[in-house]
This record gives sequence, structure tokens and C-alpha cells, in this order.
Amino acid sequence: MNTRTHDTPRLQEVAENVHAYIQPDGGWCLNNAGLIVAGNRSALVDTAATEARARALKEAVTPLTARPPQFVVNTHSHGDHTFGNYLFADDAVVVSHERTRTEMADVGLHLTSLWPEVCWGDVSVELPTLTFRDRLTLHIGDVTAELLHPGIAHTTNDTVVWLPEQRVLFTGDLVMSGATPFCLMGSVSGSLAVTEQLRALDPVTVVAGHGPVGGPELLDVTQGYLRRVQEIAKAGLAAGIGPLEAAREADLGEYADLLDSERLVPNLHRAYAEEKGAPPGRPLDVGLLFSEMVEYNGGLPVCHA
Repeated sequence: MNTRTHDTPRLQEVAENVHAYIQPDGGWCLNNAGLIVAGNRSALVDTAATEARARALKEAVTPLTARPPQFVVNTHSHGDHTFGNYLFADDAVVVSHERTRTEMADVGLHLTSLWPEVCWGDVSVELPTLTFRDRLTLHIGDVTAELLHPGIAHTTNDTVVWLPEQRVLFTGDLVMSGATPFCLMGSVSGSLAVTEQLRALDPVTVVAGHGPVGGPELLDVTQGYLRRVQEIAKAGLAAGIGPLEAAREADLGEYADLLDSERLVPNLHRAYAEEKGAPPGRPLDVGLLFSEMVEYNGGLPVCHA
């Protein structure tokens, strides 16, 4: 079994002047961020969920930058990756996929209502001011950062940040490290296709959206888990049972110890829909799926944000 630890967030240099900001244990809303520094230029990849955590991120990166970061890249719309934008937006251009901006505006601070006991602080929604559709290249000093939208996966609006010279890949929540993948708002089949695209980049270092820094093996775990979800969905449909019952009967095998295993329920809903012919990213009833996940879990999943 995984032992859950909630250690102090830390910066980890993953290549020269490229850092991952890790928030253990990588569970709900304990996301990772990144920092790219080149001379007097710098960029952040994502922020953090609460005011306190976003301020801790700012305090951690400040000694490494000659001046505040000039760019903040949001890998997708979810609040754990975006609520801290407002602490950096006076100095930085906030960049995202075009649908990330739209979704952030539509959803607002909804995440805070899911875990009302969390001390969110004075967070607000700071929308991106620069958006792209397929790809965008940022030149951070002499570092080239390629922002890629590889397709519908974790959400409909995911961005990965690829540093080709350093062979470092920031995946956002397309990939989790030690935690269960989550396709509630995206696609199981799309995630499988997208991780193949990421593999083709041939990264050496993979900074997942949550959990420890790893390498290409994180893509293997993601794909293996999602294929298992598809198998469970096919068997459940053949047996005439719904996603919640299928989840209760499922054997996840080697993936059973991934953190936040209750995500199996919404993942199965997505896989069921796709098995029935739904296109990737088709909206599902998020409230219903979240409530079934809570029922499966025996209560609201714990969020340590």
C-alpha cells in the first residue's frame, strides 16, 4: 500500500536551470509546477491551488530569478494549476490553450466548493492573456520551450511544455506519477493516443502534473492503467452492469496502489461512453460522476491543499 506523506514542497533541478516544484504526496490538488530560467528571463509552468501554496511557490522561485517570471503557462484549466496565477500576473504574460481560457472563465472558483473545508485563502481567477490552438514556441532567453496541444486527454484543453534541448517534458495532468490518471473531462482513448505522441518526443525527464519526477516509465504506467480501465468497461458492458458496480468488482492488479484510486469510477464512466460511441471529450454529468466517486470511496476524498 502507498503511504501518504505531505512533506514540505520542494524545488528539484531536473536539468541545468530547469526546476520542478513538487508538492507531496501528489494527491488531490497537490499539483506540481515548473520553473525555467535563462539569464534574466524565466517562465513558470502552472501555479498552485490555494493562496498559501501559491505564495510558497513564489517564495521558492524568487531566489532563482533575476526578476519575476515573464511567463506563466497553464497546462489546463483546473484550479490547482491556475488559482495562483493572480500572484504573478502583474509581471507575467499568462499563456494557455484557447479552450483553457474559456473553461476557466466558465467554471470560475467551482473547485473550492468541492472541498469547502480547505483553507483556499484569497484566490481568484486570473485568465490567460495569450492563447494558442495547436502549438506555440516561447523563447526564454536561450531556452526553447514548445507548448503543444496534443489532443483531448485529461481535458479538452491540455498543454504540455517540451524543452527539446534539455529533453524535459512537463505534462500537466496528462500524466500522473504514483497517482491515478483522471479522464473525467477528457478521454480514455484520447489519453492513450496522446501518451504515444509524448513517447515519440523521446523525453529523458518527465515532470508529471502530480507526484515525483520520473522518466518515460511514467508513460508506461499511464497507458497500462488506462488499458485496464478499457478492459473493465468492456467487461462491465458485456455483463450489463454500470460503471459504479463495475468499479466495485474490478481488480486493478498492479495499479491498485496508485493514489486516489476512487478516480476509477469517473474513468469508467468515460470509458463506457466511448465504448458506446461517444467522441472524446463529450461533456458528461460531472456532478453525478463526482457523487458516484464519493459513494464508491465511502466519503469525500481527502484533499490536503
